[in-house]
Amino acid sequence: MKPISGGIDFGTSNSTVGYIADGRPKLVPLEGDHVAMPSAVFYNFEDNNTYFGRRAIADYTENAEGRLLRALKSVLGSSLIHEKTRIKARYLAFSDIIGTFVAYLKERLDSELGQDIEQVVLGRPVHFVDEDEAADRDAQNQLEAAARAQGFKHIAFQFEPIAAALDYEQSVTREELALIIDIGGGTSDFSIVRVSPERARAADRKDDILASTGVHIGGTDFDRLLSVAHLMPELGYKTQTKDGKRNLPAGYFNDLATWQRINMLYTPKAMTDLRQIRYEAAKPELVDRMIDIVANRQGHALAGTVERAKIDLTDRDDTSMTVKLTEETLSLPVTRAGLDEAIDLAVERVANTVQKTLADAGVEAQRITTLFLTGGSTAIPMLKNRLLSLFPGATVVQGDMFGSVGLGLSLDAARKFGTA
Repeated sequence: MKPISGGIDFGTSNSTVGYIADGRPKLVPLEGDHVAMPSAVFYNFEDNNTYFGRRAIADYTENAEGRLLRALKSVLGSSLIHEKTRIKARYLAFSDIIGTFVAYLKERLDSELGQDIEQVVLGRPVHFVDEDEAADRDAQNQLEAAARAQGFKHIAFQFEPIAAALDYEQSVTREELALIIDIGGGTSDFSIVRVSPERARAADRKDDILASTGVHIGGTDFDRLLSVAHLMPELGYKTQTKDGKRNLPAGYFNDLATWQRINMLYTPKAMTDLRQIRYEAAKPELVDRMIDIVANRQGHALAGTVERAKIDLTDRDDTSMTVKLTEETLSLPVTRAGLDEAIDLAVERVANTVQKTLADAGVEAQRITTLFLTGGSTAIPMLKNRLLSLFPGATVVQGDMFGSVGLGLSLDAARKFGTA
């Protein structure tokens, strides 16, 4: 028996692809031996090639001329999906760029299995877009269209936390009531699921899924909040105009702090506006730093600096952010306490979403026997501790931080489409 389908976890920050081999899910190596790959695309203007993942980020950070795009999943269901960005002498829609990335994932799956795979289960958050059912449907339709355009003919979707539950269920030895906590780059998703060795053999699991809820808060939001709190003020954010009547407009600072909006700054209009903001600024020397970053298209490098500081603070009390400008280098200290303060309100929104999941399931917290954690953002100490505090009696299981969803999607694909 051989696999005729695969599972794709197209994530905001990282992506995986999997299939079933000898009855067990297996992830496809996407870059060398790496099975998890950053969801990044780099259009290299020097050799006219397109690169993905770590190679994309490496080319960009080594100052190769080109365009880097990250957090592409975040544009699904938003107005940005219909916009075009300039790639050298042409303009590409974000939907086409997503398609290019999905095509790479499909090529790796086809190559691994030695055949053209036409059936796939795609992961999706519980909500692509919060509190907007029409936009949420649009987001799924846009992702399906991108996959279909690359050659997938039979496409199904599964909630990412349910996929993680299917992965976890392979290891259980008794019946459990599990809360699946999947916090990645773009969303925080939760499912309450009955799992057991016996239930794992059932084809229909609808009655075992008591509730699934999510909120559009993830790692890129924590990056943005850290950047706005500790880096953007060094570029002029929240400083006043020279007449002292108001603060400088916040829009472009927020764009620079937001992964999927950085490319919006690389337009003649944005540069004209920034120069006008500088003219009006009480501290134009700070806005000069902002202009320097935008003029040299270092926005993604800046976002990467913030992301690395956030990651450093998962196991350290302090770190620093180094920002290299044309005429100076900034070294900005940041502490875990500073990160906690920046993300506090977002963490509470995530905790409230967990409470909603319990309410939707009609389950009290003490009935949850297991917390299964997956997704890179579950490593953030404040967030993790806040969620664990809601379930003091539950067993905590740390899943594959970047692979659990992809493994579960592979299991779901085999169940939906079978094997040859």
